Amino acid sequence: MKNTLTFIMAGGRGERLMPLTLDRAKPAVPFGGIYRLIDLSLSNCINSELYKIIILPQYKSQSLTDHLEAGWNIFNQKLGHFLKIVSPQQRISGDWYQGTADSIRQNLYLIELTKPHHVLILSGDHIYKMDYNRFIRYHLEKNADLSIALSEVGKEMAQQVGVAEVDEDYRIHGFQEKPKENPKTIPGNPNRVLASMGIYLFKTDTLLNALKSSNKDDFGKDIIPYLIPNSRVYAYPFQQQNIIEDYAYHTLENGERRLILEPKTRDSSYWRDVGTLDEYWNANMDLTGLDPSFNLYGKNWPIHTYHIPAPPAKFVFSNERPEGFRVGKALDSIVASGSIISGIVRNSVISCYVFIQSWANVEESVIMDDVVVERHCKIKKAIIDKHNVIPSHTEIGYNPKKDSKRFTVTPRGIVVVPKGYFK
Repeated sequence: MKNTLTFIMAGGRGERLMPLTLDRAKPAVPFGGIYRLIDLSLSNCINSELYKIIILPQYKSQSLTDHLEAGWNIFNQKLGHFLKIVSPQQRISGDWYQGTADSIRQNLYLIELTKPHHVLILSGDHIYKMDYNRFIRYHLEKNADLSIALSEVGKEMAQQVGVAEVDEDYRIHGFQEKPKENPKTIPGNPNRVLASMGIYLFKTDTLLNALKSSNKDDFGKDIIPYLIPNSRVYAYPFQQQNIIEDYAYHTLENGERRLILEPKTRDSSYWRDVGTLDEYWNANMDLTGLDPSFNLYGKNWPIHTYHIPAPPAKFVFSNERPEGFRVGKALDSIVASGSIISGIVRNSVISCYVFIQSWANVEESVIMDDVVVERHCKIKKAIIDKHNVIPSHTEIGYNPKKDSKRFTVTPRGIVVVPKGYFK
């Protein structure tokens, strides 16, 4: 796999994630207490032993660049490994990146300089674990010019994704980019479609020829339909082919729960495109609970990131007078370093240096770094961005009409508090 060059698309505006993307690109949005969204794709690369990586940022990229420089400076150039952050340079025109395909076209010189056999193209804002080595082997077995990773999703999601039409051998014969009506469903299952995961593996010559012979800007809308008639374009059925051997909790006959190596964990089929605030909240909630849908605690497939120098989380218990009895606890929740919990937290994701003060209640919420929730606050089904001090006795998530006058409230009723709203 040494002859594979990886590009990660990291320039997305993430407009449907506003206000979380007001000051940061979508791949830089915090996730899971200590991570950024881009950490998932990068960790998959490292765990798959792919060490030649180029990041393509564009929109409000400083936060992303800071994170990459602080946490991903781990590559040994003496061994031919690298992670390069390549912002738009206007090398071939006066334009910024006009789309996914155009961002690669503007950097063809890097492919020609590296001379890889294959080029892997990823999105920097999806949540999943994937062994790219298995993907590459599948691509080679099919002698494919282009392989596209596909995930089975409900038909109702078709307008948000690219939808592929395949034959029995999973060769792609048609491709619809975000079809508004009549998407091609899976044969025998009219309620499901095969959705593009934004993961493409090209033979280098195929990619170079396609981009040089066309001025089209997008892979889904332009390049894939252009290649299908005369090239070997194959689908990689993610849920069937992807295998992640990792540790998962199992209940034994005596009722004891243990972390046991599982030949194929549920993480093998988990994939989320956090395109909306509701989907982002859902993905964070998938990390909590007794048997989380997405497991951060496996040993064989770690998620790497930059770890801030912070002390362990602390949980307060006190019955001192005159304040009286108070207890700090977190149930079915993730609590990151530097946090102090004096109130009650349930089914939530708590990031670094978050202070939940006495008699405060936080439920089903995502709290980002450097937030103080003062005494007697009640917060439910909320996303609270960084640098907020929530005044005592504040209620968020209990009165949608009242909340909507100040904050973004999603269709599901999730309340989103922007960065620095409460000074």
